[in-house]
Amino acid sequence: MKLKFIGLLIGAFVFLFPFYYMLIGSLQAEPDPSVGGAFPSPGNLTGHNYAEINQAIHLGRSLLNSGVFTGGVILGTLVFGVLAGYALARLQFRGRGLVFNLMLLIQVVPFQLLTIPLYVLIVRSYGLADSYLGMILPFLINSTAVFVFRQYFLQLPAELFDAARIDGASELSILWRVAVPLVRPALLTGVLLTFIGPWNEFLWPFLITKQQDLQPLAVSLSNYLTTVSARAANPFGAVLAGACVLAAPAVTLFVIFQRRFISTNLSSGVKG
Repeated sequence: MKLKFIGLLIGAFVFLFPFYYMLIGSLQAEPDPSVGGAFPSPGNLTGHNYAEINQAIHLGRSLLNSGVFTGGVILGTLVFGVLAGYALARLQFRGRGLVFNLMLLIQVVPFQLLTIPLYVLIVRSYGLADSYLGMILPFLINSTAVFVFRQYFLQLPAELFDAARIDGASELSILWRVAVPLVRPALLTGVLLTFIGPWNEFLWPFLITKQQDLQPLAVSLSNYLTTVSARAANPFGAVLAGACVLAAPAVTLFVIFQRRFISTNLSSGVKG
């Protein structure tokens, strides 16, 4: 047991050390990329790097853009994912198996292959360049989330749906009042897993936005790294400061909701 505890402790240290080094590096007045830089003297710690990166790329505005982009994607993922997952799991219609197989096939297609046609469609056909909607549209439907919701809906007892239909409830009413309350773990999992993608997304927002005041934080940090950082007093620390700000919301969400990654007792909805 003692050896197991020591092994877990070493594993936790290896996992957490990059985050610790990123935080310490963002607080250093003078960059020290050596191993000794992980343990700087108190006199070398400062918050100037955060002020400098904020002055260069306006952290508040970039965070707001990332929040709007991510929030829109999460909303679309939940709405369309729940509707599509419920339809594939509980509704009988011609071609349901084909639709499900096509959805699985889409998951093996890299997003990079679709970048050019999506750019032509959204920018030239729809005229949505430099807009939040243009950033959000390609990510509104997440096939992985549809698959997860479908699997959760399949686990629900059929008696619940039959009883609701006998009582005259519509399919939307059954979905909202019966199915959704029983798959809350899936909703939370979908939110947390979906959050990471758009929050860290760089390629598509970089292509679709040219105005700096619309760019998410990941794009703003990249632009800073390639254009402005060379003139900074401590570009290494400033970039790490921006990385800390970018990572903080994701880490906070997972720390707060890690206990909610549990399966629910679906059978509790049916009385013996």
